[in-house]
Amino acid sequence: MLIMLLVFTTIFLAYSNGANDNFKGVATLYGSGTLSYKTAITIATVTTFIGSIAAIFLAQGLVASFSGKGLVPVEIAGTASFLIATGLGAAITVLLAARLSFPISTTHSLVGGLLGAGIAAVGMEVNFQQLGSAFFFPLLASPFIAFSLGMIVYWLFNQTRRRLKLNKEGGIYIHEKTQLLPVNLSNNGFDSAGKTLIQQGSFHQHHDLQNKQAMLMVHPLINTQQEVASLNSNVNNYTGKVLGFSNQKILDTAHIMSGAAVSFARGLNDTPKIAGLLVAAQTLDINIGMIAIAFGMAIGGLLNARRVAETMSKKITVLNSGQGFSANLVTSFMVIVASKFGVPVSTTHVSVGAIFGIGMLGKKTNGKVIGSIILSWIMTLPVAMIFSAILYILIA
Repeated sequence: MLIMLLVFTTIFLAYSNGANDNFKGVATLYGSGTLSYKTAITIATVTTFIGSIAAIFLAQGLVASFSGKGLVPVEIAGTASFLIATGLGAAITVLLAARLSFPISTTHSLVGGLLGAGIAAVGMEVNFQQLGSAFFFPLLASPFIAFSLGMIVYWLFNQTRRRLKLNKEGGIYIHEKTQLLPVNLSNNGFDSAGKTLIQQGSFHQHHDLQNKQAMLMVHPLINTQQEVASLNSNVNNYTGKVLGFSNQKILDTAHIMSGAAVSFARGLNDTPKIAGLLVAAQTLDINIGMIAIAFGMAIGGLLNARRVAETMSKKITVLNSGQGFSANLVTSFMVIVASKFGVPVSTTHVSVGAIFGIGMLGKKTNGKVIGSIILSWIMTLPVAMIFSAILYILIA
């Protein structure tokens, strides 16, 4: 009975992980207007699944890190009750955060789950030294490293663009990019003509252009005034051509590939952490377990990723394609390297750190949203600890 419950817990944790984490790899694609939500989540799901399968061959080191061995005595670490409490406490924490639109870390939640169940099981016999060196240091350091690298990479990207004389033109992003329409901007945003175009979903050209000009991207189905309130954020498009190809198209393609790389890296990094629960109890073959986890993550992302997607894509900062591409390069590089060497970093922490760093460089960050995200990160560990400790007491 407990073994069946452990298998269910592991798949439930994978589902929760998908709901909170799957969209993070493609958040910049949706936020910059490069792709629609549906297309972005499809790419995220497919590439995350591929990353999960690749973890079978490339990321075995993380499995042992999240089995609980070394953190608590061996006779406790391998018991189904300890592993169920750990996984279920982490899963509830992650899914609750997803429902509240907070992008938190499954890695952080699992550490909280291990600690909470461990304290409930053996009290102060938990190996706190290993907890600090193996888990806390990488988790705390990674967002600061990503923040710095994000600023550096985008600065280099921007300097290269200027040296190559690749110009940008201002734009306004409205939900989905389908066509560019020139409209005037007043000091408070759109002029009355621009708002009328949005409300009517019109594709008629507006020719009354003065000094303040923007390219308005209008989707034909937009027909509500609700969209107008969020239209005052500029998005930049890159002009010109290289070898007959539009610079913006080239950048969009590179941006999409970088988003796919982040999603692949996330699947590579998160799948073995969750699989550690099954391996520790020796319930399933690791390969079968990772495949089951891959499906759970995919379903969770397809069904419940929307709220976190909105936070990651549009509320932290406004990104253009170049900024999004830079953030994804940093995130994918750090997570893939960490996965290869068995370092338990959080894709969430790395991704948000990179996006925030680039937003700071462009002076477009939303401090209130960043503050609420950091608070949710601080609360992740104690909340997961409490859930897991209570569950261990009830199950054991």
